[in-house]
Amino acid sequence: MRFLLERDEDIQIVATAANGQEAVEQAIQYCPDVVLMDISMPIMNGIEATKQICAVCKNTKVAILSMHHTSEYLQRALKAGAQGYLLKDSAGVEVIAAVHALYEGKRYFSQKIVGL
Repeated sequence: MRFLLERDEDIQIVATAANGQEAVEQAIQYCPDVVLMDISMPIMNGIEATKQICAVCKNTKVAILSMHHTSEYLQRALKAGAQGYLLKDSAGVEVIAAVHALYEGKRYFSQKIVGL
């Protein structure tokens, strides 16, 4: 994912995290414009991490990366404050499009889940 994002000259990676708690700590430290959050993180899952990040970093937009394409997971992500939801098998161009959309203040949902 990092390699993919670094190829876009408009995207700057400020931090990475190995687990949900680290993601929250990094987000609080940097308050980035956009966070790509894996839903299945160790120590703290991506939904809880998203909730904490959105509570502290009011301008940070979070996109959840998930293998789950059910409305239940989508609703949980939205309730936590996520502005985007992507399936992990999304094409690289879709991930880049999502980051740009969130940066511009828009929401972004993987084409495979639209209509859930």
